[in-house]
Amino acid sequence: MSSALLEEGYARAEDLTRRHARTFAFSSVVLFGQRRRAAFALYAFCRHLDDLVDGDNHGDGKVAAPVVSTDEIRARLAIARAAVAAAYGERRTGLQALPWHESEFAAFQDTVQRYAIPQAPFQDLIDGMEMDLSRSRYPTFEALRLYCHRVAGVVGLMMTPVLGYRDDRCLPHADELGIALQLTNILRDVREDLHRDRVYLPQDELRHFGLTEDDLRASCVDERWRGLMRFQVARARAYAARGQLGVPDLKGFGSQRVARLMGTLYTDILTTIEANGYDVFATRAHVPTGRKVRLLLGVLLTPTPAARGPVELPLLPAPAPGVAT
Repeated sequence: MSSALLEEGYARAEDLTRRHARTFAFSSVVLFGQRRRAAFALYAFCRHLDDLVDGDNHGDGKVAAPVVSTDEIRARLAIARAAVAAAYGERRTGLQALPWHESEFAAFQDTVQRYAIPQAPFQDLIDGMEMDLSRSRYPTFEALRLYCHRVAGVVGLMMTPVLGYRDDRCLPHADELGIALQLTNILRDVREDLHRDRVYLPQDELRHFGLTEDDLRASCVDERWRGLMRFQVARARAYAARGQLGVPDLKGFGSQRVARLMGTLYTDILTTIEANGYDVFATRAHVPTGRKVRLLLGVLLTPTPAARGPVELPLLPAPAPGVAT
């Protein structure tokens, strides 16, 4: 592939990342050179896949995407599967129907080959996209955890070869960091997901705290909701802490800092949710730019902590009196 095509692809991927993944783009400031470009290429790939299911919002956000049937989306994902295989040297067909520009595909292919990223995480990500076609509710956390692994944990597994690592023992922690980020997104986006008729909070845990989906639609922020959210935030924090256990094994320049910064920024979203009294219906929790800069400086000026012992996940508290589970 030509160098001009690659340069265009990496430039397009960076522009897409800066427009649509501000936290990820901000965190990339501690990466340099090809690692940074590769991170953008991976984000662009994942973003376009997500758009196949949720609609293309790369414009000004004012024009709704045309309604596409589930069968059509499945057909597009099948083409994406074939394209991933093509990036690994298998037969390349139907590339003209891909949801990304040829130059972006070239940057993606260059990235996976340069850093020897396994193919499985990308195919698992497509599995996660397909889950969104067939289900909008999750009966238990175990079911949700599988979804989080496929749509976010695998991103950690994609990124780890780019960041560079010393030992495979860090890979499960990369998966857990991705799960933590997805759990945080779920808590932040309850209102938006409801508008799309999706509820990612486990159904059995809603019942455990005496809540129904009607309570969510009514934006009911009472002690039942706060109890549920306290538990959800604690679990997301525990996954983030587990994710940090793999950081000492990252070896690329800036790699430990970018993993720490992503964990720090998303944990701060959880802190904001707490500060808002767990009311995720009235306002969408975010980290202001000034605070992001302060958190960045804290990561830059603080050495990576030594690896510590295992982090236990929180247990469900006893249900409130009178709540049937």
